[in-house]
Amino acid sequence: MSHPVYSIEMAYARMRELQDLANRSRAEVAAARRGVKKARGTKKR
Repeated sequence: MSHPVYSIEMAYARMRELQDLANRSRAEVAAARRGVKKARGTKKR
């Protein structure tokens, strides 16, 4: 065969990779938003 065999395992691994990336970026955005809120508020330290 000239085209590579694309197994369900490969598709699943890729899906997990994209899911992890999405979760990481979403967490970074949430952390950045919390950081902005904390920076705007009064610092108690």
